[in-house]
Amino acid sequence: MGGHHNNPEAKPHTNQDPDAMSKARLPLAFRDTCAHLLIPLNKCRRESFWNPNKCGHWRHTYEECEYNSYLQRCEAKVQEDLILKERAKSEES
Repeated sequence: MGGHHNNPEAKPHTNQDPDAMSKARLPLAFRDTCAHLLIPLNKCRRESFWNPNKCGHWRHTYEECEYNSYLQRCEAKVQEDLILKERAKSEES
C-alpha cells in the first residue's frame, strides 16, 4: 500500500455479524467487509444530526477500510489472472 498510512482499525473483516447489521438497519448494499465500521459511523451521524464536522474519525476509518477492501479485490484479481495464464500455458503444452 505504497505510502498509505496503515490504520489497523481500517482492516476489512470477512466475518461480520449479520444480527448486528440487521439491528443497525444497514441496507444490504452496505453489508460488506467494512460494515463493522459503518455501524458506529451511522450511530454517530444520527446522534450529531449528520453534522459534517462530527464523526470525522469514523468516516475516515470507514473510507480507508473500503479502499483497503478495493485493493484486496484488485490483488485477488491479479492473482486469479496469473493462475489462469499458467493453466492456459500448461494446457497448450
